Amino acid sequence: MAEFTKGFLWGGATADFQYEGGFDEGGKGLSTHDFETDGSLEKPRMITLELADGTRGEVPTRESFPDGAEAKIYDDQYYPSHKAVDFYHHYKEDIALMGEMGFNVFRFSICWSRIFPTGDELEPNEEGLKFYDDVFDECLKYGIEPLVTLSHYEIPWGIVTKYHGFADRRVIDLFVKYATTCFERYKDKVKYWLTFNEINCALMPGGGVYNGAGYVCQEDLDNTAQRPVDKLIDNPQKRFEALHNEFVASAKTVIEGHKINPDFMIGLMIAHMSSYGLTPDPKDQFLNLQTDDRMNNFCGDVMVRGEYPFFAESFLKEQGVTDTSFMNNEEDKKILKEGVVDMYTFSYYMTNCVTTHEDEKAKGNVFLGCKNPYLEATPWGWQIDPLGLRYTLNELYDRYQKPLFVVENGLGEIDVKEADGTVNDDYRIKYLAQHFEEMKKAVNIDKVPVLGYTMWGNTDLVSLSTGEMKKRYGFVYVDLDDKGNGTGERSKKKSFEWMKKVCHTNGGDLSY
Repeated sequence: MAEFTKGFLWGGATADFQYEGGFDEGGKGLSTHDFETDGSLEKPRMITLELADGTRGEVPTRESFPDGAEAKIYDDQYYPSHKAVDFYHHYKEDIALMGEMGFNVFRFSICWSRIFPTGDELEPNEEGLKFYDDVFDECLKYGIEPLVTLSHYEIPWGIVTKYHGFADRRVIDLFVKYATTCFERYKDKVKYWLTFNEINCALMPGGGVYNGAGYVCQEDLDNTAQRPVDKLIDNPQKRFEALHNEFVASAKTVIEGHKINPDFMIGLMIAHMSSYGLTPDPKDQFLNLQTDDRMNNFCGDVMVRGEYPFFAESFLKEQGVTDTSFMNNEEDKKILKEGVVDMYTFSYYMTNCVTTHEDEKAKGNVFLGCKNPYLEATPWGWQIDPLGLRYTLNELYDRYQKPLFVVENGLGEIDVKEADGTVNDDYRIKYLAQHFEEMKKAVNIDKVPVLGYTMWGNTDLVSLSTGEMKKRYGFVYVDLDDKGNGTGERSKKKSFEWMKKVCHTNGGDLSY
């Protein structure tokens, strides 16, 4: 049976605040997610506060703070990021399981506040640097290439409160300092790097601090009213300026990284939201073109081509940006052109449909779009579309002519551990086999250069959206519940042995 290309990278993907734990160990400072409580589909995650009068309060994640309130951690409250699944103490065990499965790549993020606790220290935290040294050494022992994200939806809390995140241009150099510290320390251990995770999520109102930009709208901070996320006062001017500063920070990071080690492969990371026009109506097809350009290609063009796309001016004006002069800064334009990325990496979970027809919309909505009648959906409304992955790979390579890397994909489900300890996740095996088959066609038939694939995540971890454990992704079951109770014991799911076969045959045997 046909295999993937020689040297294809197979592995798993995680984020530190969902996986690592050890939030108050090793000199780590506070990060944006450290104030988030657990939640569910029915109950939003909350940010715990100390109100202006000294009493305790809380507001849903991304809602406005009452006037004078400050985020605060309380001893009697459960915060999922604090422990997560405790990779901090289980990294040797977890990496050994990856090695047994046959992984040759592991994507994870370095926690910025573990290296610079408040973000603007003069010198890095040696304990934090040493921890990642140990993790990298353990990976390399098993022949596993680290793929490192420098900022995965996270920023030191000190940068949020002092600078309002990337809305302040001074944070560009703070990020570059952090990145180059990592580059210099790990230049002989890490080849593959990503600057910002799913950077295009900053395009959406309400992303703010929790998408890694670290921007808190001042109007919301000063407003005593508490509003749902879709009713927040958005400041698109500041939000897009912050995004621009992230672009510049990424480009400067690429430039400095190549000076430190010319063999570095440094990439962007996009939450690729592939879509189709629901009907043959030309209006639907044009809407789909615009949706793809704005949600996917806007950031991709800046970071891969080194310049804003032709539609940038009109797009920003549509979003309420009145002053676009930041796009025309001559020094920034030179930096963006020089600091283009080496590879295009992206997450792919689903496709959606878009339509201009209100009657079609009413037939049923799913996550981030309207329902495709030809596709099944997960319990969380994510439509399952294996062919969409092949479609996306072809579309991206046609546009950018850069090596591609699928760095997130996977199926979140409520896995049940049987009395005998087994987890029979046949649904996950089926999902992956179908996606791998289409990815193989893209590689072998379409000749798209795909570097590798990392499934979200290699073990169970905390859900970003709800803070739960019951929405499980991994090949390895972790004995923890939604409140962090349990032994933390690792055990192999049925999918573990199946993925082991895939890795050892380089995708040649996808049978299930």
